[in-house]
Amino acid sequence: MNNKTLHMIGHAHIDPVWLWPWQEGYHEVKATFRSALDRMQEDGDFVFVASSAQFYEWIERGDPAMFAEIRARVAEGRWRVVGGWWIEPDCNIPGGESFVRQALYGQRYFREKFGVLATTGFNPDSFGHNAMLPQLLAKAGLRRYVFLRPMPHEKGLPNRLFWWESPDGSRVLAFRVMFEYLSWGRELDDHVRRCAEELKAPFDEGMCFYGVGNHGGGPTRENIASIHRLNADPAFPRLIFSDPDAFFASVETRDLPIPVVRDELQHHASGCYAAHSGIKRWNREAENRLIAAEKFAAIAARVTGLPYPGEALARAWKSVLFNQFHDILAGTSLENAYDDARALYGEALAIADRAHNDAVQSLAWAIHIPPEDGAKPLVVFNPHAWASRVAVEVQARGLPEHYALLDDAGRRVAVQEIQSWATARGQTRLCFVADLPPLGYRTYRIVPSQPGTATPNPGADLLASSTTLENRRLRLIIDPETGCIASLYDKEAGVEVFQRQAARPVVIDDPSDTWSHNVFRFQDVVGQFVPQSVRLVESGPVRAVLRVVSTYERSTLTQDFMLYRDLDPVEVRVTVDWREQHKLLKLRFAVNQIFMRAVYEIPYGHIERENTGDEEPGQSWLDLSGSVQATGKTYGLSLLNDGKYSFDVNVRDIGLTVLRSPIYAHHIPAQPEPGRDYRYIDQGEQRFTYALLPHAGRWETAGTVCRAAELNQRPFALLATFHDGPLPPSAGYVMCEPESVLVSVVKQAEDGGALIVRAYETTGAAADATIRLPAWNRTITAPFGPCEIKTFRVPFDDAQPVTETDLLELEDRPLA
Repeated sequence: MNNKTLHMIGHAHIDPVWLWPWQEGYHEVKATFRSALDRMQEDGDFVFVASSAQFYEWIERGDPAMFAEIRARVAEGRWRVVGGWWIEPDCNIPGGESFVRQALYGQRYFREKFGVLATTGFNPDSFGHNAMLPQLLAKAGLRRYVFLRPMPHEKGLPNRLFWWESPDGSRVLAFRVMFEYLSWGRELDDHVRRCAEELKAPFDEGMCFYGVGNHGGGPTRENIASIHRLNADPAFPRLIFSDPDAFFASVETRDLPIPVVRDELQHHASGCYAAHSGIKRWNREAENRLIAAEKFAAIAARVTGLPYPGEALARAWKSVLFNQFHDILAGTSLENAYDDARALYGEALAIADRAHNDAVQSLAWAIHIPPEDGAKPLVVFNPHAWASRVAVEVQARGLPEHYALLDDAGRRVAVQEIQSWATARGQTRLCFVADLPPLGYRTYRIVPSQPGTATPNPGADLLASSTTLENRRLRLIIDPETGCIASLYDKEAGVEVFQRQAARPVVIDDPSDTWSHNVFRFQDVVGQFVPQSVRLVESGPVRAVLRVVSTYERSTLTQDFMLYRDLDPVEVRVTVDWREQHKLLKLRFAVNQIFMRAVYEIPYGHIERENTGDEEPGQSWLDLSGSVQATGKTYGLSLLNDGKYSFDVNVRDIGLTVLRSPIYAHHIPAQPEPGRDYRYIDQGEQRFTYALLPHAGRWETAGTVCRAAELNQRPFALLATFHDGPLPPSAGYVMCEPESVLVSVVKQAEDGGALIVRAYETTGAAADATIRLPAWNRTITAPFGPCEIKTFRVPFDDAQPVTETDLLELEDRPLA
């Protein structure tokens, strides 16, 4: 075997949280790093690799002397920093910006503390890898990638070494770990032998990972001695104490026929996409509220001079990033780990909310709002860089008996009273549809009015009965016998949206473990919810709501179907009180199409998949578009949500996975023991919202991406007061054209002195974008390739040009 070479990668996979709490993981990091340093003192050839900036920060804080030793070994070159991210996260569920922040905070930490940037992305234990990762890695200086899962029985690949290419054309050189990212025994003979057998000419060089892992530990004295012994045995390949960078550097110098893979790397542990609804929802909320807070904090810093809370926001992001560790966010840890995760998300949300509140209060206080007898001013903020028409709800008090809502031009706006959040005198909750300028605000006024003139009469624009809701475009009918959608008819297009009853809650048998190992679809239906009531609970000039309450065994499902007079999506607010075990709940929507194509949102992108019924990861939207059989015209349905990540499409039948209820931290082959008490996931009440967006044409022109963003980052309404100020009653601060290019981030640069604007192309078609920043007196024009992410640095010094920068905000280049 001497014509083969194995790079022996000394490594300790550390799950900071899994079958133990983070406090134990913290201690294990210290013990593992201490052991690695000791092995270096004992053997001059030994090389150790470690990822995760969070681990190093723990050592820096908890043992400065050990941290100094690590710095010396990094400088020596025998301690190799890999990964470049804050933690080894789940690689399907975090939003696109979270992957940027993993690298932003991780790489900048390594640069500051060690003077190095990682060049190899490193996620050996993550349960799948989304198709946009090559671009996210490459634009953060990570030119290579190491992973293990999915394994060969889960995903066929042309070779263990391959170029992995994302939809925009970015490439990283990827390697699938052979067998395991750790070793179990003291001697490595069998592990080395089986790895060597994997090498086939001309690919005669590979990586073999060794060291005790999961709960840390790392390479042992026996491991290291075994490598020296085997290296002297001609029956074994040449063994090198090495690291991933050295392996990749070696193969890159050779003229190897390395294949190209243009696909996502799935599927492993498909049950993780839905396990533990709480952690999934907390993550979505924290991501969106931090992003919105940054936007308004950046605007307020420019417009009112409010100091930008950069350190606090970074601290909040790091809490979110830690909770995205693959065994936390995937829902596969101990139950009490989620108490810790909730507390950490709570800290992040509190920081985000304080930053957001400081910013919008500063802006609102600077708006000129002249006094008006009996009036109440209301400022509504839009967190998106496009003009939004969105529903707004606000709790008010002390309103006159008769009132009207006026916009900043004095135009009357339809307003509707809905159920108050407070059961107290003088409390009123209002709902209206606001037209908001891009990434800015509009001022409204609640004013006294004469009886009968407070609200425009919707007439035939919004009709409601005990089973039917109808606006100018859509007619929704609920079947009282099933509680499902009997019909959703698009009057403008003349299309019945669904082939059969929809929003159909089905209960599926799910005896699998927490991960659903070796399970790729959930289809064994064992029951359906039975309606207990269908009733009209709201009907007014703005919206009408049908409430369906259904039960299954001991569980209750409530769906509030909302149809607005002036908005296209049918919004559905869901409350589930779940009391079942080893069951899975889906909502099914069979569309009335032929020649269907299913497209899912993934982090900062989208992907088309086959309609096989397999469980798939997705984010805030899924679209199924095809042709109407009677006319041949293109038509589709976008399904939007604010906290779910697991879906299937079986031909034309969409399944939104609401929840699973396995035992906490159950890993096969272990089996539950009869007579023992176990704790089950997702017991009790949870809430989320989904929306149905039927559309003529394809999703790319239907506003799908924008409507999903509006569902997840909602407008913010603030009851204000009268005061002088320099700001006008409405203003927009960032706007972007065309709609296919979406501005996702507006924040201050990590090093100060500039604004950072990030945008990405959403539809897979090249576009020339114009981003206007009137408060900064700047206009950015830039070409975007299909699915391309771009980041711009806008210096506060007007004499300095706008540049394009990398995701780390370290390397700038002139605009194209």
